[in-house]
Amino acid sequence: MNPEQSDIRALERAIIGDVKEETDHVLADARARAEDIRRQADERAQAERDKILQRARLEAETLRGQAAAAAQLDAQTLTLKRREQLLERVFAEARRQLTSAPQWPDYEQIARRLVREAVERLEADELLVHADERTRRVLSDEVLEDLGNELGVHLRAGEPLARGSGVVLETPDGHRRYDNTLETRLTRMQGGLRASVYRILMGETP
Repeated sequence: MNPEQSDIRALERAIIGDVKEETDHVLADARARAEDIRRQADERAQAERDKILQRARLEAETLRGQAAAAAQLDAQTLTLKRREQLLERVFAEARRQLTSAPQWPDYEQIARRLVREAVERLEADELLVHADERTRRVLSDEVLEDLGNELGVHLRAGEPLARGSGVVLETPDGHRRYDNTLETRLTRMQGGLRASVYRILMGETP
């Protein structure tokens, strides 16, 4: 091999060596960048997984809280419903027992008080007294006259009541009327009595 060919071969080897070295460098750099990209992708994926898990935990806690609140609300609603049912039974029984009031020994005094209260409410010079049949027996014309003299008003018997026990007073022209039957009185008092009645039913001091 002549010197010229030897130089060419040496140059080829040098070029190939440089190319290989550059190639190795490029490949190493590419591998490093690929590894960096993979690492960053893993970090992002892990961060996203952490966010998803955190959101899932928060949602689970929210759902548990909502479920607990709903269960508590359902329990309170059921308790209130049962309380209302119990109170309604108590007042219904009380209302039923009022029908026997005219048979009570002191019913005449009760009937007189019912008339007095109605007269005070209406503040009129003349009033008609409507009463159920049994109440009318204790509120005779003589009793009404006695009450009228006591209260300074002219009282006279009106048409009998079709339902209820007690009295309903009204002015002769019918423009003013006051229902003071025992059933209506119970209805008026019911709102204020509910809490006390419930405490008694629960064995508490009213």
